[in-house]
Amino acid sequence: MPQITIDYSDIVEDAFDREGFARALHEATVEIAAAKPEACKTQFRPSAYTAFGYEDPGARGHAIVHVAIGLLAGRSDETKARLTQAALELLREHVADTGAALHASAEVRDLDPSYRKSDR
Repeated sequence: MPQITIDYSDIVEDAFDREGFARALHEATVEIAAAKPEACKTQFRPSAYTAFGYEDPGARGHAIVHVAIGLLAGRSDETKARLTQAALELLREHVADTGAALHASAEVRDLDPSYRKSDR
C-alpha cells in the first residue's frame, strides 16, 4: 500500500517523465495520505490503442492518462480529493505537449479488506 497504477496512451511515451512523476507522486502520497515512502509502489502501463469518441484511432489526436491509487481504508474523502488533485497537477508538470489533446484523470479508492501483500 499504496498501490498506484498509471495507464497511458503510448503516444505520450517519449513526453512522459515517468521517473519524475512517480517520485513526485510518492512524495505527495506520503505528505497528503500519511503513507510510508517504502510502501509506495507504482506501475506504468502503456496502451498501444486509444479510442476517443468517434475519432479514427489512427489519427492519434487524443491521449489518455489515468492514475489509480489504492489505499488502505480510513482516509477521508477530503484527503482522497487532495491526492487526486495533486496527481492531476503533477501530470501537467511531467507530461510534455505532444500536439495531441491530453485527457488526464485520477482516482483514489480504498483497497478491498481482502488486500494482502507478500515480499520476498
